[in-house]
Amino acid sequence: MLRTTRGIVLRTLKYKDSSLIADIYSDIFGRCSVLLHVPKTGKAKVKPMLFQPLAMLDLEMDVRPHTSIYKVKDAKVWTPYADIPFNPYKQAMLMFLSEFLVRALREEEQNLPLFEYLSYSLSFLDGCVQGFSNFHIVFLLRLSRFLGIYPNLDNYHPGDYFDMQSACFVRTRPSTHPHYLGTLETSYVPQLSRMNFETMHLFAFNRSERARVLAVLNEYYCLHLPDFPELKSLQVLQELFTQAIS
Repeated sequence: MLRTTRGIVLRTLKYKDSSLIADIYSDIFGRCSVLLHVPKTGKAKVKPMLFQPLAMLDLEMDVRPHTSIYKVKDAKVWTPYADIPFNPYKQAMLMFLSEFLVRALREEEQNLPLFEYLSYSLSFLDGCVQGFSNFHIVFLLRLSRFLGIYPNLDNYHPGDYFDMQSACFVRTRPSTHPHYLGTLETSYVPQLSRMNFETMHLFAFNRSERARVLAVLNEYYCLHLPDFPELKSLQVLQELFTQAIS
């Protein structure tokens, strides 16, 4: 049965000599895998070059019961990127977010609010002219809501610690594990939680501060998502941002 859907490409993997398997996040199917053939000529209907990380595509797929991989019959760009392909900082963010989402998005059921958040966020990044150096931080903070792991940030009191394992503020330093923020870093958490795409340019971090925030977020996800690995692209992203961008 042929079905049409919008999909965001998470990654592609080579399958045999003439095929690729792409993991996508779809508005209808949630996360799913699709199979596409690599043509020997340029006349093929489905062009593999469209399946770049976090590309947003309109797809026509052959969906059959009891199959885990759907065959792509047609693919077209749904929302083209105007700036990301030409901006090395945005490309680095996309590389990081692609690897992150491959590990974080494991749902195989429809989650339309999550899909709309992803597509809106990517379009927002593409349209940003300046002030986007905190984009990936905001993206990860907001994503945790859709994954059901957003921390309890109510009832902060000066002098509290933030227990990352329990995902809440505590009055005394945790003694059974090392996954917590000290009182000074904890005092910044309520302010960070109010950051969004529209206000992110108002938060001026230097390179080390931004790297620290990102490291804490990565640790938080590792604690709350099973088998979440160390991300190779995280170091690449931090090295690229050797100085703050406007």
